[in-house]
Amino acid sequence: MWTPENYRRLVRAGGWYDLLVTAAFVTPWSFMALHGLLQTLHQGLGLPGALPPFEPMHLLLANLMGSIVCVWSVLRIRDPQAVFGRYDGAGRVLFSTWQIYALMHGATPLIAIFLFFELAWAVAQLWPVRSQQV
Repeated sequence: MWTPENYRRLVRAGGWYDLLVTAAFVTPWSFMALHGLLQTLHQGLGLPGALPPFEPMHLLLANLMGSIVCVWSVLRIRDPQAVFGRYDGAGRVLFSTWQIYALMHGATPLIAIFLFFELAWAVAQLWPVRSQQV
């Protein structure tokens, strides 16, 4: 069970994690650099298939996702309210669901790395918090 203060620290840490992991999704240029890095990693690990090329519409959606996640991250860093942690935990369950869906439909196994961290953060943020009253 989390203490309220430790939970606030967790919410802030989750914001920092998301900001660091998602920042490259914000612009077309940074995302294409990340895409190239992931493609190299994918091939270097000898994984089957390849990352798909991104068309302008795919790139737009990646950039929109990166932008909103980064804004959400900064909010949690600056004001780590417990309610934000609960909403973020729910969001991570949704992200995990779609990552599992993508893996089941042939997406690169590299997604499993992100899935592991999404599930870990979801469990941590949905774990009970001790009441303020003693």
